[in-house]
Amino acid sequence: MSVLVARPIGQRRDPRQRHALIGVAHTRLMMLMMLFATAVAVVIVRLAMLAIFAGPADAATRTATLAGRGDIVDRNGAPLARTIDAWTIAVHPKKLIGDPMDIASRLAALMPDRGDQAWFYAQLTKNVSFTYLQRRASPTLVEQVNAIGEPALVFARETQRLYPQSNMAAHALGFLSTDGHGMSGMERVLDARLTNPATAGTPVALSIDTRVQAAMESELGRAMATFSARGAAGLVLDVHTGEVVAMVSLPTFNPNRVGMSGVEELRNATTQSVFELGSTFKPITMATAIESGVVTDMSRRFDATAPLHVGRFTIHDERGDPKRWLNIPETLIYSSNVATARVADELGPQRLQAMFRRLGFDTRPDIELKEKGRPLWPTYWARTTTMTTAYGHGIAITPLQLANAYAALVNGGIWRPTTLLKVGPDHPAPAGRRVISETTSARMRQLLRLIVLKGTGRKGEAPGFRVAGKTGTAEAASAGGYDKSRNVATFVAAFPIDQPRYVVLAMLDSPLGTKETSGWKTAAWNAAPVVGRVVSRVGSLLGVIPDDRRDIDESDLLPLLWQEPGEKQADAQ
Repeated sequence: MSVLVARPIGQRRDPRQRHALIGVAHTRLMMLMMLFATAVAVVIVRLAMLAIFAGPADAATRTATLAGRGDIVDRNGAPLARTIDAWTIAVHPKKLIGDPMDIASRLAALMPDRGDQAWFYAQLTKNVSFTYLQRRASPTLVEQVNAIGEPALVFARETQRLYPQSNMAAHALGFLSTDGHGMSGMERVLDARLTNPATAGTPVALSIDTRVQAAMESELGRAMATFSARGAAGLVLDVHTGEVVAMVSLPTFNPNRVGMSGVEELRNATTQSVFELGSTFKPITMATAIESGVVTDMSRRFDATAPLHVGRFTIHDERGDPKRWLNIPETLIYSSNVATARVADELGPQRLQAMFRRLGFDTRPDIELKEKGRPLWPTYWARTTTMTTAYGHGIAITPLQLANAYAALVNGGIWRPTTLLKVGPDHPAPAGRRVISETTSARMRQLLRLIVLKGTGRKGEAPGFRVAGKTGTAEAASAGGYDKSRNVATFVAAFPIDQPRYVVLAMLDSPLGTKETSGWKTAAWNAAPVVGRVVSRVGSLLGVIPDDRRDIDESDLLPLLWQEPGEKQADAQ
Protein backbone atom coordinates (compact mmCIF):
# COMPACT_ATOMS: atom_id res chain seq x y z
CA MET A 1 0.00 0.00 0.00
CA SER A 2 1.40 3.45 -0.98
CA VAL A 3 1.53 6.30 1.52
CA LEU A 4 1.57 9.93 0.40
CA VAL A 5 3.23 12.42 2.66
CA ALA A 6 2.46 16.05 2.07
CA ARG A 7 4.96 18.83 2.68
CA PRO A 8 4.07 20.67 5.86
CA ILE A 9 2.25 23.89 5.19
CA GLY A 10 4.12 27.02 5.84
CA GLN A 11 7.74 25.60 5.25
CA ARG A 12 9.39 27.31 2.19
CA ARG A 13 13.10 27.03 1.12
CA ASP A 14 15.14 30.25 1.08
CA PRO A 15 15.67 31.35 -2.58
CA ARG A 16 19.36 32.08 -1.85
CA GLN A 17 19.82 28.52 -0.62
CA ARG A 18 18.10 27.20 -3.71
CA HIS A 19 20.38 29.18 -6.02
CA ALA A 20 23.44 27.88 -4.13
CA LEU A 21 22.35 24.27 -4.57
CA ILE A 22 21.78 24.83 -8.30
CA GLY A 23 25.27 26.33 -8.62
CA VAL A 24 26.88 23.34 -6.92
CA ALA A 25 24.97 21.00 -9.21
CA HIS A 26 26.14 22.94 -12.31
CA THR A 27 29.74 22.86 -11.09
CA ARG A 28 29.65 19.13 -10.54
CA LEU A 29 28.08 18.62 -13.96
CA MET A 30 30.74 20.73 -15.68
CA MET A 31 33.52 18.83 -13.93
CA LEU A 32 31.99 15.54 -14.99
CA MET A 33 31.66 16.75 -18.59
CA MET A 34 35.27 17.94 -18.58
CA LEU A 35 36.50 14.60 -17.30
CA PHE A 36 34.45 12.80 -19.95
CA ALA A 37 35.73 15.12 -22.66
CA THR A 38 39.32 14.52 -21.55
CA ALA A 39 38.85 10.76 -21.66
CA VAL A 40 37.32 10.97 -25.13
CA ALA A 41 40.21 13.16 -26.28
CA VAL A 42 42.75 10.64 -25.02
CA VAL A 43 40.98 7.83 -26.87
CA ILE A 44 40.79 9.87 -30.08
CA VAL A 45 44.47 10.78 -29.93
CA ARG A 46 45.40 7.16 -29.30
CA LEU A 47 43.31 5.98 -32.23
CA ALA A 48 44.87 8.60 -34.44
CA MET A 49 48.33 7.47 -33.47
CA LEU A 50 47.40 3.88 -34.16
CA ALA A 51 45.98 4.85 -37.54
CA ILE A 52 49.30 6.40 -38.49
CA PHE A 53 51.82 4.10 -36.89
CA ALA A 54 50.03 0.85 -36.17
CA GLY A 55 51.28 -2.39 -37.67
CA PRO A 56 51.90 -5.96 -36.74
CA ALA A 57 52.70 -6.55 -33.11
CA ASP A 58 56.33 -7.31 -33.87
CA ALA A 59 57.04 -4.20 -35.99
CA ALA A 60 58.42 -2.19 -33.09
CA THR A 61 60.50 -5.12 -31.91
CA ARG A 62 61.89 -5.71 -35.39
CA THR A 63 62.79 -2.04 -35.79
CA ALA A 64 64.56 -1.98 -32.44
CA THR A 65 66.49 -5.16 -33.29
CA LEU A 66 67.51 -3.95 -36.74
CA ALA A 67 68.45 -0.43 -35.70
CA GLY A 68 71.97 -1.41 -34.69
CA ARG A 69 72.54 -4.46 -36.92
CA GLY A 70 75.93 -4.36 -38.59
CA ASP A 71 76.64 -4.54 -42.32
CA ILE A 72 77.97 -7.50 -44.31
CA VAL A 73 80.37 -6.86 -47.21
CA ASP A 74 82.23 -9.03 -49.71
CA ARG A 75 85.99 -9.60 -49.55
CA ASN A 76 86.59 -6.34 -51.44
CA GLY A 77 84.19 -4.21 -49.38
CA ALA A 78 81.19 -4.33 -51.74
CA PRO A 79 77.96 -4.15 -49.67
CA LEU A 80 75.96 -7.37 -49.39
CA ALA A 81 73.61 -6.61 -46.48
CA ARG A 82 72.86 -3.22 -44.92
CA THR A 83 70.47 -1.71 -42.40
CA ILE A 84 68.56 1.30 -43.73
CA ASP A 85 65.76 3.68 -42.77
CA ALA A 86 62.86 3.23 -45.16
CA TRP A 87 59.19 4.12 -45.69
CA THR A 88 56.42 1.58 -45.50
CA ILE A 89 52.97 1.91 -47.04
CA ALA A 90 50.12 0.06 -45.35
CA VAL A 91 46.35 0.07 -45.07
CA HIS A 92 43.67 -0.43 -42.42
CA PRO A 93 41.11 -2.34 -44.55
CA LYS A 94 38.33 -2.00 -41.97
CA LYS A 95 38.68 1.79 -41.97
CA LEU A 96 38.53 2.22 -45.74
CA ILE A 97 36.25 5.08 -46.80
CA GLY A 98 36.69 5.31 -50.56
CA ASP A 99 35.78 2.86 -53.32
CA PRO A 100 38.22 -0.09 -52.94
CA MET A 101 38.14 -0.89 -56.65
CA ASP A 102 39.05 2.68 -57.60
CA ILE A 103 41.80 2.87 -54.97
CA ALA A 104 43.16 -0.54 -56.06
CA SER A 105 43.38 0.67 -59.64
CA ARG A 106 45.31 3.78 -58.63
CA LEU A 107 47.67 1.79 -56.38
CA ALA A 108 48.37 -0.73 -59.14
CA ALA A 109 49.32 2.13 -61.45
CA LEU A 110 51.77 3.47 -58.87
CA MET A 111 53.21 0.08 -57.81
CA PRO A 112 52.96 -2.27 -60.83
CA ASP A 113 55.87 -4.41 -59.62
CA ARG A 114 53.96 -5.16 -56.40
CA GLY A 115 50.77 -6.43 -58.00
CA ASP A 116 47.87 -5.75 -60.31
CA GLN A 117 44.48 -4.19 -59.52
CA ALA A 118 43.07 -7.53 -58.37
CA TRP A 119 45.94 -8.02 -55.92
CA PHE A 120 45.52 -4.57 -54.38
CA TYR A 121 41.75 -5.02 -54.21
CA ALA A 122 42.30 -8.23 -52.27
CA GLN A 123 44.55 -6.39 -49.80
CA LEU A 124 42.10 -3.51 -49.37
CA THR A 125 39.20 -5.82 -48.63
CA LYS A 126 40.98 -8.26 -46.32
CA ASN A 127 39.22 -9.09 -43.09
CA VAL A 128 42.16 -7.78 -41.03
CA SER A 129 42.84 -4.56 -39.19
CA PHE A 130 46.19 -3.90 -40.86
CA THR A 131 48.31 -5.10 -43.77
CA TYR A 132 51.43 -3.88 -45.55
CA LEU A 133 51.22 -2.83 -49.20
CA GLN A 134 54.85 -1.86 -49.83
CA ARG A 135 58.04 -1.84 -47.81
CA ARG A 136 61.22 0.06 -48.68
CA ALA A 137 59.11 2.63 -50.52
CA SER A 138 60.73 5.79 -51.85
CA PRO A 139 59.64 9.20 -50.53
CA THR A 140 58.29 10.01 -54.01
CA LEU A 141 56.06 6.95 -53.99
CA VAL A 142 54.84 7.79 -50.49
CA GLU A 143 53.83 11.26 -51.72
CA GLN A 144 52.00 9.82 -54.71
CA VAL A 145 50.06 7.30 -52.62
CA ASN A 146 49.26 9.96 -50.03
CA ALA A 147 47.80 12.11 -52.83
CA ILE A 148 45.06 9.49 -53.30
CA GLY A 149 43.54 10.99 -50.18
CA GLU A 150 42.36 7.80 -48.52
CA PRO A 151 42.63 8.09 -44.70
CA ALA A 152 42.98 4.32 -44.30
CA LEU A 153 46.26 4.39 -46.24
CA VAL A 154 49.04 5.00 -43.70
CA PHE A 155 52.78 5.56 -43.82
CA ALA A 156 55.63 5.07 -41.40
CA ARG A 157 59.40 5.07 -41.29
CA GLU A 158 61.05 1.91 -40.03
CA THR A 159 64.47 0.31 -40.03
CA GLN A 160 64.83 -2.48 -42.59
CA ARG A 161 67.46 -4.91 -43.86
CA LEU A 162 68.45 -4.28 -47.44
CA TYR A 163 70.32 -6.68 -49.71
CA PRO A 164 71.56 -4.30 -52.42
CA GLN A 165 72.78 -7.10 -54.71
CA SER A 166 69.26 -8.60 -54.77
CA ASN A 167 69.50 -12.39 -55.06
CA MET A 168 73.30 -12.52 -55.49
CA ALA A 169 74.88 -14.95 -53.01
CA ALA A 170 71.47 -15.34 -51.36
CA HIS A 171 72.20 -18.75 -49.85
CA ALA A 172 75.51 -17.61 -48.42
CA LEU A 173 73.93 -14.47 -46.93
CA GLY A 174 70.61 -15.91 -45.76
CA PHE A 175 67.76 -13.75 -44.48
CA LEU A 176 66.13 -12.43 -41.31
CA SER A 177 63.07 -13.54 -39.38
CA THR A 178 60.11 -11.23 -38.76
CA ASP A 179 61.66 -10.18 -35.45
CA GLY A 180 64.89 -9.09 -37.11
CA HIS A 181 67.15 -12.01 -36.25
CA GLY A 182 69.12 -14.20 -38.65
CA MET A 183 67.17 -17.20 -39.91
CA SER A 184 69.68 -18.74 -42.33
CA GLY A 185 73.03 -18.25 -43.97
CA MET A 186 75.69 -15.98 -42.51
CA GLU A 187 72.97 -13.67 -41.16
CA ARG A 188 72.16 -16.50 -38.77
CA VAL A 189 75.78 -17.42 -38.05
CA LEU A 190 76.77 -13.81 -37.32
CA ASP A 191 73.58 -12.78 -35.52
CA ALA A 192 75.20 -12.16 -32.13
CA ARG A 193 78.13 -10.28 -33.65
CA LEU A 194 75.97 -8.13 -35.93
CA THR A 195 73.65 -7.11 -33.08
CA ASN A 196 76.35 -6.51 -30.48
CA PRO A 197 76.80 -2.71 -30.04
CA ALA A 198 80.52 -3.28 -29.45
CA THR A 199 81.07 -4.94 -32.84
CA ALA A 200 78.12 -3.92 -35.03
CA GLY A 201 79.87 -0.76 -36.18
CA THR A 202 82.50 -2.75 -38.09
CA PRO A 203 81.24 -4.48 -41.27
CA VAL A 204 81.87 -8.22 -41.48
CA ALA A 205 83.79 -9.23 -44.61
CA LEU A 206 82.83 -12.52 -46.21
CA SER A 207 85.13 -14.59 -48.40
CA ILE A 208 82.71 -14.09 -51.33
CA ASP A 209 83.93 -12.03 -54.29
CA THR A 210 80.89 -10.48 -55.97
CA ARG A 211 82.66 -10.39 -59.35
CA VAL A 212 83.31 -14.14 -59.26
CA GLN A 213 79.88 -14.80 -57.77
CA ALA A 214 78.19 -12.91 -60.60
CA ALA A 215 80.12 -14.82 -63.26
CA MET A 216 79.27 -18.20 -61.73
CA GLU A 217 75.59 -17.30 -61.31
CA SER A 218 75.44 -16.09 -64.91
CA GLU A 219 77.12 -19.11 -66.50
CA LEU A 220 75.36 -21.66 -64.30
CA GLY A 221 71.97 -20.03 -64.91
CA ARG A 222 72.62 -20.04 -68.63
CA ALA A 223 73.46 -23.76 -68.58
CA MET A 224 70.46 -24.55 -66.41
CA ALA A 225 68.19 -22.87 -68.95
CA THR A 226 69.93 -24.39 -72.00
CA PHE A 227 69.70 -27.94 -70.68
CA SER A 228 66.35 -27.52 -68.89
CA ALA A 229 67.87 -28.70 -65.61
CA ARG A 230 65.87 -28.92 -62.40
CA GLY A 231 68.60 -27.26 -60.38
CA ALA A 232 72.27 -26.38 -60.31
CA ALA A 233 75.14 -25.73 -57.92
CA GLY A 234 78.44 -23.92 -58.33
CA LEU A 235 81.48 -23.19 -56.16
CA VAL A 236 84.83 -21.43 -56.36
CA LEU A 237 87.18 -22.38 -53.53
CA ASP A 238 90.65 -21.12 -52.56
CA VAL A 239 92.72 -24.31 -52.31
CA HIS A 240 95.16 -22.90 -49.73
CA THR A 241 92.83 -21.11 -47.29
CA GLY A 242 89.49 -22.92 -47.70
CA GLU A 243 87.76 -19.61 -48.50
CA VAL A 244 84.55 -19.92 -50.52
CA VAL A 245 84.93 -17.25 -53.19
CA ALA A 246 81.61 -18.08 -54.89
CA MET A 247 78.65 -20.17 -53.76
CA VAL A 248 75.70 -20.62 -56.12
CA SER A 249 72.54 -22.66 -55.65
CA LEU A 250 69.78 -22.59 -58.27
CA PRO A 251 66.90 -21.96 -58.18
CA THR A 252 67.57 -19.06 -55.84
CA PHE A 253 65.58 -16.44 -53.94
CA ASN A 254 65.59 -12.72 -53.21
CA PRO A 255 66.29 -12.13 -49.50
CA ASN A 256 64.54 -8.76 -49.82
CA ARG A 257 61.31 -10.66 -50.54
CA VAL A 258 61.94 -14.03 -48.96
CA GLY A 259 58.23 -14.58 -48.31
CA MET A 260 57.69 -15.11 -52.03
CA SER A 261 60.09 -18.09 -52.12
CA GLY A 262 59.37 -21.79 -51.77
CA VAL A 263 61.29 -24.60 -50.10
CA GLU A 264 63.32 -25.48 -53.20
CA GLU A 265 64.46 -21.88 -53.67
CA LEU A 266 65.54 -21.59 -50.03
CA ARG A 267 67.48 -24.86 -50.03
CA ASN A 268 71.25 -24.51 -50.43
CA ALA A 269 72.22 -27.23 -52.90
CA THR A 270 75.94 -26.77 -52.24
CA THR A 271 75.75 -27.60 -48.52
CA GLN A 272 72.33 -29.12 -47.81
CA SER A 273 71.66 -31.43 -50.75
CA VAL A 274 73.63 -34.65 -51.10
CA PHE A 275 74.23 -36.35 -54.44
CA GLU A 276 75.93 -39.40 -55.84
CA LEU A 277 78.61 -37.58 -57.80
CA GLY A 278 79.74 -40.40 -60.02
CA SER A 279 83.12 -40.47 -61.73
CA THR A 280 84.42 -37.41 -59.88
CA PHE A 281 85.31 -39.97 -57.15
CA LYS A 282 87.74 -41.84 -59.43
CA PRO A 283 90.70 -39.48 -58.86
CA ILE A 284 90.13 -39.80 -55.10
CA THR A 285 90.26 -43.59 -55.42
CA MET A 286 93.40 -43.37 -57.54
CA ALA A 287 95.07 -41.03 -55.04
CA THR A 288 94.26 -43.53 -52.29
CA ALA A 289 95.79 -46.36 -54.32
CA ILE A 290 98.96 -44.36 -54.99
CA GLU A 291 99.24 -43.16 -51.39
CA SER A 292 98.75 -46.66 -49.97
CA GLY A 293 101.21 -48.33 -52.35
CA VAL A 294 98.63 -50.41 -54.20
CA VAL A 295 99.63 -48.52 -57.35
CA THR A 296 103.32 -47.74 -57.64
CA ASP A 297 103.70 -47.66 -61.42
CA MET A 298 101.58 -45.50 -63.74
CA SER A 299 102.04 -48.05 -66.49
CA ARG A 300 100.34 -50.82 -64.54
CA ARG A 301 97.27 -52.04 -66.42
CA PHE A 302 93.87 -53.24 -65.25
CA ASP A 303 91.49 -55.40 -67.25
CA ALA A 304 88.67 -53.38 -68.83
CA THR A 305 88.05 -55.75 -71.73
CA ALA A 306 84.60 -56.79 -70.52
CA PRO A 307 82.01 -55.99 -67.86
CA LEU A 308 82.96 -57.05 -64.34
CA HIS A 309 80.60 -59.55 -62.71
CA VAL A 310 80.58 -59.69 -58.91
CA GLY A 311 77.88 -61.94 -57.53
CA ARG A 312 74.57 -60.76 -58.96
CA PHE A 313 76.00 -57.33 -59.83
CA THR A 314 77.58 -56.23 -63.09
CA ILE A 315 79.88 -53.24 -63.49
CA HIS A 316 80.32 -51.99 -67.03
CA ASP A 317 81.72 -49.04 -68.96
CA GLU A 318 79.92 -46.77 -71.39
CA ARG A 319 79.40 -47.92 -74.94
CA GLY A 320 82.29 -46.85 -77.15
CA ASP A 321 84.86 -46.90 -74.35
CA PRO A 322 87.99 -48.94 -75.17
CA LYS A 323 87.64 -52.63 -74.31
CA ARG A 324 91.22 -53.39 -73.37
CA TRP A 325 93.65 -53.32 -70.48
CA LEU A 326 94.06 -49.73 -69.28
CA ASN A 327 96.93 -48.15 -67.39
CA ILE A 328 96.42 -45.52 -64.68
CA PRO A 329 96.28 -42.38 -66.87
CA GLU A 330 94.02 -44.15 -69.38
CA THR A 331 91.69 -45.34 -66.62
CA LEU A 332 91.01 -41.70 -65.70
CA ILE A 333 91.08 -40.29 -69.24
CA TYR A 334 88.46 -42.81 -70.42
CA SER A 335 86.72 -42.78 -67.01
CA SER A 336 86.58 -46.56 -66.81
CA ASN A 337 84.25 -47.94 -64.14
CA VAL A 338 85.60 -51.45 -64.61
CA ALA A 339 89.29 -50.56 -64.21
CA THR A 340 88.53 -48.27 -61.24
CA ALA A 341 86.52 -51.04 -59.57
CA ARG A 342 89.48 -53.41 -59.95
CA VAL A 343 91.79 -50.85 -58.34
CA ALA A 344 89.33 -50.45 -55.46
CA ASP A 345 89.06 -54.21 -55.05
CA GLU A 346 92.79 -54.34 -54.38
CA LEU A 347 92.54 -51.38 -52.01
CA GLY A 348 89.88 -53.02 -49.89
CA PRO A 349 87.14 -51.34 -47.84
CA GLN A 350 89.30 -50.27 -44.88
CA ARG A 351 91.73 -48.14 -46.84
CA LEU A 352 89.07 -46.58 -49.06
CA GLN A 353 86.83 -45.81 -46.08
CA ALA A 354 89.78 -44.31 -44.22
CA MET A 355 90.44 -41.88 -47.08
CA PHE A 356 86.79 -40.93 -47.35
CA ARG A 357 86.72 -40.24 -43.61
CA ARG A 358 89.89 -38.14 -43.77
CA LEU A 359 88.17 -36.05 -46.44
CA GLY A 360 85.10 -35.63 -44.21
CA PHE A 361 82.69 -37.65 -46.35
CA ASP A 362 81.13 -39.30 -43.29
CA THR A 363 80.06 -36.04 -41.60
CA ARG A 364 78.25 -32.85 -42.50
CA PRO A 365 80.35 -30.31 -44.44
CA ASP A 366 82.76 -28.32 -42.31
CA ILE A 367 81.67 -24.69 -42.78
CA GLU A 368 80.07 -22.00 -40.60
CA LEU A 369 76.60 -22.37 -42.13
CA LYS A 370 73.91 -24.17 -40.13
CA GLU A 371 72.18 -25.42 -43.28
CA LYS A 372 74.19 -28.61 -43.85
CA GLY A 373 73.11 -32.00 -45.11
CA ARG A 374 74.30 -35.33 -43.75
CA PRO A 375 76.07 -37.56 -46.29
CA LEU A 376 74.56 -40.93 -47.17
CA TRP A 377 77.20 -43.37 -45.94
CA PRO A 378 76.85 -47.10 -46.72
CA THR A 379 75.67 -49.10 -43.71
CA TYR A 380 77.48 -52.22 -44.87
CA TRP A 381 80.65 -52.32 -46.94
CA ALA A 382 80.42 -55.42 -49.08
CA ARG A 383 82.97 -56.08 -51.81
CA THR A 384 80.66 -54.48 -54.36
CA THR A 385 80.19 -51.44 -52.10
CA THR A 386 83.92 -50.79 -52.17
CA MET A 387 83.95 -51.13 -55.94
CA THR A 388 80.97 -48.87 -56.65
CA THR A 389 81.80 -46.13 -54.15
CA ALA A 390 85.21 -45.94 -55.84
CA TYR A 391 83.46 -44.43 -58.84
CA GLY A 392 80.88 -42.42 -56.88
CA HIS A 393 77.87 -44.73 -56.70
CA GLY A 394 76.34 -45.84 -53.41
CA ILE A 395 77.68 -42.87 -51.45
CA ALA A 396 76.24 -39.34 -51.50
CA ILE A 397 77.91 -36.11 -50.36
CA THR A 398 77.42 -32.37 -50.86
CA PRO A 399 79.08 -30.48 -53.74
CA LEU A 400 81.06 -28.45 -51.19
CA GLN A 401 82.62 -31.60 -49.76
CA LEU A 402 83.67 -32.72 -53.23
CA ALA A 403 85.22 -29.33 -54.06
CA ASN A 404 87.10 -29.38 -50.78
CA ALA A 405 88.41 -32.88 -51.44
CA TYR A 406 89.81 -31.74 -54.79
CA ALA A 407 91.49 -28.80 -53.07
CA ALA A 408 93.35 -31.34 -50.94
CA LEU A 409 94.23 -33.45 -53.99
CA VAL A 410 96.02 -30.55 -55.72
CA ASN A 411 97.29 -28.21 -52.98
CA GLY A 412 100.01 -30.53 -51.71
CA GLY A 413 97.76 -32.88 -49.76
CA ILE A 414 96.29 -30.69 -46.99
CA TRP A 415 92.57 -30.84 -46.18
CA ARG A 416 91.16 -27.94 -44.20
CA PRO A 417 87.68 -26.73 -43.25
CA THR A 418 86.00 -24.33 -45.63
CA THR A 419 84.99 -20.85 -44.54
CA LEU A 420 82.68 -18.05 -45.69
CA LEU A 421 84.66 -15.44 -43.74
CA LYS A 422 87.51 -13.55 -45.36
CA VAL A 423 90.83 -14.87 -44.13
CA GLY A 424 92.99 -12.21 -42.49
CA PRO A 425 94.59 -11.20 -39.21
CA ASP A 426 91.26 -11.43 -37.37
CA HIS A 427 90.34 -14.70 -39.05
CA PRO A 428 93.37 -16.82 -39.99
CA ALA A 429 93.07 -19.76 -42.37
CA PRO A 430 91.65 -22.80 -40.57
CA ALA A 431 94.18 -25.40 -39.52
CA GLY A 432 94.38 -28.37 -41.85
CA ARG A 433 95.41 -32.01 -41.78
CA ARG A 434 97.48 -33.98 -44.24
CA VAL A 435 95.52 -36.56 -46.22
CA ILE A 436 98.03 -37.41 -48.96
CA SER A 437 101.73 -36.73 -49.47
CA GLU A 438 103.23 -33.94 -51.56
CA THR A 439 104.40 -36.58 -54.03
CA THR A 440 100.93 -38.09 -54.46
CA SER A 441 99.43 -34.61 -54.85
CA ALA A 442 101.95 -33.77 -57.58
CA ARG A 443 101.00 -36.97 -59.43
CA MET A 444 97.29 -36.15 -59.13
CA ARG A 445 97.88 -32.73 -60.68
CA GLN A 446 99.41 -34.46 -63.69
CA LEU A 447 96.58 -36.97 -64.01
CA LEU A 448 93.83 -34.37 -63.66
CA ARG A 449 95.47 -32.19 -66.31
CA LEU A 450 95.56 -35.13 -68.73
CA ILE A 451 91.79 -35.59 -68.31
CA VAL A 452 91.25 -32.05 -69.62
CA LEU A 453 93.89 -32.33 -72.35
CA LYS A 454 92.96 -35.80 -73.59
CA GLY A 455 89.82 -37.02 -71.86
CA THR A 456 86.28 -36.21 -70.79
CA GLY A 457 87.20 -32.75 -69.48
CA ARG A 458 88.30 -31.20 -72.76
CA LYS A 459 85.35 -28.82 -72.95
CA GLY A 460 86.33 -27.47 -69.53
CA GLU A 461 89.60 -26.02 -70.77
CA ALA A 462 90.16 -22.25 -70.51
CA PRO A 463 93.04 -21.25 -72.80
CA GLY A 464 96.07 -20.07 -70.87
CA PHE A 465 94.70 -20.99 -67.42
CA ARG A 466 95.86 -24.65 -67.31
CA VAL A 467 92.64 -26.25 -66.07
CA ALA A 468 92.71 -29.78 -64.62
CA GLY A 469 89.69 -31.73 -63.43
CA LYS A 470 87.28 -34.61 -63.72
CA THR A 471 83.75 -35.06 -65.01
CA GLY A 472 81.13 -37.19 -63.32
CA THR A 473 77.69 -38.31 -64.45
CA ALA A 474 75.50 -40.44 -62.20
CA GLU A 475 71.91 -41.58 -62.38
CA ALA A 476 69.74 -39.50 -60.06
CA ALA A 477 68.63 -41.31 -56.94
CA SER A 478 64.89 -41.71 -56.46
CA ALA A 479 62.62 -43.54 -54.03
CA GLY A 480 63.78 -47.12 -53.83
CA GLY A 481 66.52 -46.89 -56.45
CA TYR A 482 67.57 -44.83 -59.44
CA ASP A 483 65.76 -42.86 -62.12
CA LYS A 484 67.44 -43.90 -65.37
CA SER A 485 65.87 -40.95 -67.20
CA ARG A 486 67.63 -38.40 -64.96
CA ASN A 487 71.22 -37.81 -64.04
CA VAL A 488 73.46 -35.49 -62.03
CA ALA A 489 76.26 -34.01 -64.12
CA THR A 490 79.33 -32.55 -62.40
CA PHE A 491 82.70 -31.14 -63.38
CA VAL A 492 85.19 -30.18 -60.69
CA ALA A 493 88.51 -28.64 -61.65
CA ALA A 494 91.51 -26.70 -60.38
CA PHE A 495 93.55 -23.93 -61.99
CA PRO A 496 96.30 -23.06 -62.76
CA ILE A 497 97.34 -26.66 -62.22
CA ASP A 498 101.09 -25.96 -62.30
CA GLN A 499 100.58 -23.73 -59.22
CA PRO A 500 97.01 -24.48 -58.03
CA ARG A 501 95.06 -21.63 -56.49
CA TYR A 502 91.35 -22.31 -57.02
CA VAL A 503 88.91 -25.19 -57.37
CA VAL A 504 85.83 -24.57 -59.51
CA LEU A 505 82.79 -26.87 -59.45
CA ALA A 506 79.67 -26.86 -61.60
CA MET A 507 76.80 -29.32 -61.17
CA LEU A 508 73.50 -29.69 -63.04
CA ASP A 509 70.60 -31.69 -61.64
CA SER A 510 68.62 -33.60 -64.30
CA PRO A 511 69.82 -31.80 -67.45
CA LEU A 512 68.39 -32.76 -70.83
CA GLY A 513 70.27 -33.32 -74.06
CA THR A 514 70.07 -30.75 -76.85
CA LYS A 515 70.51 -30.67 -80.60
CA GLU A 516 73.90 -29.02 -80.12
CA THR A 517 75.08 -31.89 -77.89
CA SER A 518 73.59 -34.54 -80.19
CA GLY A 519 71.35 -35.57 -77.32
CA TRP A 520 74.18 -36.09 -74.84
CA LYS A 521 73.36 -34.97 -71.31
CA THR A 522 76.58 -35.97 -69.57
CA ALA A 523 78.93 -33.68 -67.68
CA ALA A 524 81.44 -33.53 -70.52
CA TRP A 525 78.82 -31.70 -72.59
CA ASN A 526 77.07 -29.47 -70.05
CA ALA A 527 78.93 -28.99 -66.75
CA ALA A 528 82.49 -28.88 -68.09
CA PRO A 529 81.85 -25.91 -70.43
CA VAL A 530 80.43 -23.94 -67.50
CA VAL A 531 83.71 -24.26 -65.61
CA GLY A 532 85.72 -23.34 -68.69
CA ARG A 533 83.71 -20.16 -69.24
CA VAL A 534 83.83 -19.17 -65.56
CA VAL A 535 87.61 -19.61 -65.41
CA SER A 536 88.02 -17.55 -68.59
CA ARG A 537 85.91 -14.75 -67.09
CA VAL A 538 87.34 -14.60 -63.58
CA GLY A 539 90.88 -15.97 -63.83
CA SER A 540 92.51 -12.60 -64.39
CA LEU A 541 90.29 -10.96 -61.73
CA LEU A 542 91.69 -13.47 -59.26
CA GLY A 543 95.26 -12.61 -60.16
CA VAL A 544 95.97 -15.56 -62.45
CA ILE A 545 97.67 -14.36 -65.61
CA PRO A 546 96.81 -16.50 -68.65
CA ASP A 547 99.91 -17.91 -70.31
CA ASP A 548 99.77 -20.35 -73.22
CA ARG A 549 103.49 -21.04 -72.91
CA ARG A 550 103.24 -22.54 -69.42
CA ASP A 551 101.89 -25.92 -68.34
CA ILE A 552 102.53 -28.78 -65.99
CA ASP A 553 105.17 -31.30 -67.03
CA GLU A 554 103.47 -34.43 -68.40
CA SER A 555 106.53 -35.86 -70.14
CA ASP A 556 106.62 -39.05 -68.07
CA LEU A 557 102.92 -39.85 -68.63
CA LEU A 558 102.28 -38.91 -72.25
CA PRO A 559 104.20 -41.93 -73.64
CA LEU A 560 101.81 -44.20 -71.73
CA LEU A 561 98.79 -43.05 -73.73
CA TRP A 562 97.85 -45.22 -76.63
CA GLN A 563 94.85 -45.06 -78.91
CA GLU A 564 93.89 -47.87 -81.20
CA PRO A 565 92.94 -46.99 -84.79
CA GLY A 566 89.27 -46.00 -84.86
CA GLU A 567 89.04 -45.75 -81.06
CA LYS A 568 86.76 -42.81 -80.14
CA GLN A 569 87.91 -40.02 -77.88
CA ALA A 570 86.61 -39.95 -74.34
CA ASP A 571 83.61 -37.65 -73.95
CA ALA A 572 80.85 -39.65 -72.33
CA GLN A 573 81.31 -38.98 -68.64
